[in-house]
Amino acid sequence: MKYTKYLLLLLVLASCASKRSISHRSLQADVRPVAPVEVQQPVVVVEEEEPVVEEPVVSARPLISQVHRFEEGTWQAAKQQALDQLVQSPIFETTQLGLYVYDLTDGQPLYAVNAAQRMRPASCQKVVTAITALNFLRSDYKLTTDFRITGTVSGGVLNGDLIVVGGMDPLVTQTELLQAAASIKEQNGIQSITGNIIYDLSMREDTPYGWGWCWDDDYGPLSALLVDGKDSFDQNWLQALEKTGIKVNYSSNSQAKKGKQQTKSVYSIRHDLDDLLEPMMKQSDNIYAECLFYQTASTTGKKGAGRKEAAQRTDELLKKIGVDPTPYKVADGSGLSLYNYASAEMLVALLCYAWRTESIREHLLPSLPIAGYDGTLQKRMQGTEAEGNVRAKTGTVTGITSLAGYLTTASGHVLAFAIINQGVESASMGRAFQDKVCIELCK
Repeated sequence: MKYTKYLLLLLVLASCASKRSISHRSLQADVRPVAPVEVQQPVVVVEEEEPVVEEPVVSARPLISQVHRFEEGTWQAAKQQALDQLVQSPIFETTQLGLYVYDLTDGQPLYAVNAAQRMRPASCQKVVTAITALNFLRSDYKLTTDFRITGTVSGGVLNGDLIVVGGMDPLVTQTELLQAAASIKEQNGIQSITGNIIYDLSMREDTPYGWGWCWDDDYGPLSALLVDGKDSFDQNWLQALEKTGIKVNYSSNSQAKKGKQQTKSVYSIRHDLDDLLEPMMKQSDNIYAECLFYQTASTTGKKGAGRKEAAQRTDELLKKIGVDPTPYKVADGSGLSLYNYASAEMLVALLCYAWRTESIREHLLPSLPIAGYDGTLQKRMQGTEAEGNVRAKTGTVTGITSLAGYLTTASGHVLAFAIINQGVESASMGRAFQDKVCIELCK
C-alpha cells in the first residue's frame, strides 16, 4: 500500500510536468490556446515561417575601405598601430571622423575609420571639382572671353553691335580689357558704335549664388562675365572703351539673338587652365572653383549649363572608376554649400585615379599646397618629416575641417589619403589631428 501511494504521487507529478512542458512549447510556436491534455485533443503545432532575407545593396564595386591587419614587424603594421593610438583621442567622444589611407605603390588600403560615411567635405570639394574638370576638359583647354561684332565698319563707325561672349573667366583683369578695347579700335578701325553693347551670359545658368550657400557667405554674385573675379564687367568694359576713345551710344545687358545675325570675332582674352587651377587649390579661392565647375558643366553642350550638368559629369567619372555615385551629392564647385556630401573613401578613389592618369596628375599635383611651404599649408607641419612632403587640399567651414592629398613614406611608398573632421569646436582641433596623422605616416 505504501508503494502504491508513492507510485500514484510520481504519476501526478509527471502529469503536471508534462502539462507545463507542453504549455511552454506552445508559447514559442503559436499564440493560440492549446487544447487541454485530458480530453486527448491533438496539439496544433504551427511551423515558423522562414525569415525573409533581404537582398544586399549592390554598388558599382565593393567598398575599397576594407583593410586587413598587416603582419607584425612590417612598416605597415607599425603605421596601423600608430594610427590606432591617434584615433583614440578624446575629441572623438563628441566629434566624427572619416579617415582613409591607400597605398598607391602596393595598390591596397592601409587604414580606414568610417571611410564610407557621408560627410561634408568643406573645401576638399575642390578636389572633386579639379579632378572632374581635368578628366573632361582638353589638355589645351582655354578659358575664353570673346569679343564679336555684327554689321559693317565704315569710316570708323561700326554699324552694328559689339557682343561680349562670357566664358566665366575670373582671371580677366581691367588691364586686359583696356588691351582688348585698344586692339578692337586699331585692328578694325572702330572709333564709334551705333548699335548696342550686348553681354552674352548664356554659358551658365542664371543664378547669382551657389546652391546651398549661406546668406552670410561673402562670395559672388556669380556671372559668365567677371573682372578680377568680380561681377563688375559692364562698368569696367564701358570705362575701357571710353579710355580708348571708342564712343558708344547704348549699353544693353540682353542676350545675343540666336541665329538672327552673323557675328565676327575681333578679339579674345584667353587663359590656361593651370592659371586658374593653382590659385583655386593653393589659396582655396572659391570663385575660381565655381568658374572651373561651370567650365565642366559646359562640356555637356547645354546652353545655360549649371549645377546639375556639372554634377552629372562627376557622377559619370565616379561610375567610370567603379564608385557608386548614389550616396554622394555635388552641390557646388567650392565646398561652400551645405548640401555637398562626400566620404573619405570617395575622395581617395578620385585621388588614386588622378595619380594613375598622367594627363590629370601633371596638372593636379603642382596645384596642391605643400606642407610648410606654400598655400593653405604654408604654416602647417613645419619642422617635421611631413614638411615639403605632404601635398594636399585643405578644407574649412564652421564645424568641419578636412585634408586630402598625397605623401611619401620613409619606405618610399606613395599614399593617397583623406581626413574629414566633423563637429569640431574649432578648426585648430581638426587640423592638429590631421597634422599628427600626416607626420606619423611620413616618419
